[in-house]
Amino acid sequence: MRKAVPVEKRVAITLWYLATNSDYRTIGHLFGVSKATVCIVVKEVCAAIVDVLMPRCVRIPTGHDLRTVVDGFENDFGFPQCAGVVDGTHIPIVSPEYCPADYYNRKGWHSVILQGTVDNAGKFTNIYIGWPGRVHDARVFVNSSLYMKGQGGTLFPDWKQTICGQAVPLLVLGDPAYPLLPWLLKAFIDHGSLTAEQKLFNYRLSKARVIVEHAYGRLKGRWRCLLKRNDVLIRDVPCLIAACCVLHNICEDCHETFHDDWIQDETDSTLNSPSLPSSSTVANSGKDVQKALMIYFSQQ
Repeated sequence: MRKAVPVEKRVAITLWYLATNSDYRTIGHLFGVSKATVCIVVKEVCAAIVDVLMPRCVRIPTGHDLRTVVDGFENDFGFPQCAGVVDGTHIPIVSPEYCPADYYNRKGWHSVILQGTVDNAGKFTNIYIGWPGRVHDARVFVNSSLYMKGQGGTLFPDWKQTICGQAVPLLVLGDPAYPLLPWLLKAFIDHGSLTAEQKLFNYRLSKARVIVEHAYGRLKGRWRCLLKRNDVLIRDVPCLIAACCVLHNICEDCHETFHDDWIQDETDSTLNSPSLPSSSTVANSGKDVQKALMIYFSQQ
């Protein structure tokens, strides 16, 4: 029997595919293997990356690491008690054989949704992948482990800071698509009558939240298989996306060179959030935290 493909070549084949999204036949010619081998290798290496490296590289920070993230958001963006920023992005796919209409998003193409939470350095700390592109970001959010842990009080330790008379817990920042919760803040909705203090709050939140947009830009700029429709089976797409997120964190940790012209501008209009399960107590608490921070920013 022929010799097995060396591990080094397997990794090289996978990295080439993820970075270029070239077809299997072209990559097979480059590395001297068949296109069937390329397909198998990419699946196996991505699965190994997710199984072995993801628990180490993509995780909610704790202890000293968490304090570093919170201090980083306050020092770099002027937003206290922030422990992460959440947002979703669409990853293009080929129209699936079953239920293709479910994957047809509002932008006019088929996709699956990647929900990512990033720290102050633009590294992913939590990812949730695989919902059809037609589903609203808020619906994806309430079905994610991030929401379950946040609602259960197990997402972050009970590190509260009193700001303008309000005990403010560690927070995640989101865009208007997400619900307002005691531990998740979003901007005030602009109906044309925002006060100067509310506009300042929105500006400060937007300034901190832009880090997740940069993270997605760098993720897709490096791993261009996430920019173009690829022919991976729909059941294998989440593993491929997760592997790219892991590799993104490794590149950021190693300060890998990134050229700004790799970024493809992507405009994503936000829709209003659908009705979500919540209580008046939860909503009022979120508004209290939002108001306290609005006053805090206006006094600086």
